[in-house]
Amino acid sequence: MKDVASLIERFRAGDPRALARVISYLENEEPVVEHIMEQIYPLTGQAYIVGITGSPGAGKSSLVDCLTTLLRQKGKTVGIVAVDPTSPFTGGALLGDRIRMQNHATDRGVFIRSMGTRGSLGGLAHTTGEVIKAMDAFGFSWIIVETVGVGQAELDIMHLADTTVVVLTPGAGDAIQTIKAGIMEIADVFAINKCDLPGANKIAAEVEMMLDMQGDRLTWRPPVVKTSTLDGRGVAELLAAIESHRQYLLQDKTLGERRLFRARNETLELAQYLWQRIITQELDYINPILDAVARREKDPYRGAREITRYLLEKYHQKLVSEIEIDTKEGKVGV
Repeated sequence: MKDVASLIERFRAGDPRALARVISYLENEEPVVEHIMEQIYPLTGQAYIVGITGSPGAGKSSLVDCLTTLLRQKGKTVGIVAVDPTSPFTGGALLGDRIRMQNHATDRGVFIRSMGTRGSLGGLAHTTGEVIKAMDAFGFSWIIVETVGVGQAELDIMHLADTTVVVLTPGAGDAIQTIKAGIMEIADVFAINKCDLPGANKIAAEVEMMLDMQGDRLTWRPPVVKTSTLDGRGVAELLAAIESHRQYLLQDKTLGERRLFRARNETLELAQYLWQRIITQELDYINPILDAVARREKDPYRGAREITRYLLEKYHQKLVSEIEIDTKEGKVGV
């Protein structure tokens, strides 16, 4: 634990290598993660989080690179989380988004972390939220999260980002495809990227038509901005649209409500995840019950109740013991 204390001290002092090590602990879900989060969580809540999502090949990485350049020109520090798909065959990931962000490789005001999804669905890795918290606590004023190339239903980014930018490109589908896509409903800003290609105006018009159909149901009408990362066209307007949405959230007090809702959901999801881990650790006891259900000697409801009763009794005693130890050591118990 002494090594962790030293790590946290270097983290608080602004050492980027300490940030990298903290993120590695979080990604690998090391036993020290709970202690690390206990130390850094009070430092969070200052960064503005922008999610960049869209289909594969939409130019998300290049757009993130251009936005980062503009933010650095404004004196802002930027943390980037780039999520890449993990191979279901080898378990590896290319993590190639950094290749498109070489302009910022030596900039100490920018920290780029690539992550593999490690089998998670929804466009993000399971620990993306924890990595965002680490960058927030480290002191970055902006955090940009680039999802993997997603389809119509990968919507996890909406639960992490303050502003979600959906990136569309010409040739990705007709008006019907645009209207039915679930991902369209999470956008706070639309970026029609590669606007130098034919069909960009048509896509922009289709999105505007979709927004018109929603009418009075929109409290915030997402701006539609045409961009091109080849010559930087429209990128400044995209950043302005993101900042306009930020001001809207602040004036409407929606930002605080979103973050409160996010904190509650994250805690519940973490509780469910920890509960699932406990179940997998107790398979020696659980498997006979599952086998009895499979043989129809027990119904699934009875089996589930028996598993739950066993886990509650076992881990209740464990929790009581941990509280007693904390009390003896002078720590605050649960």
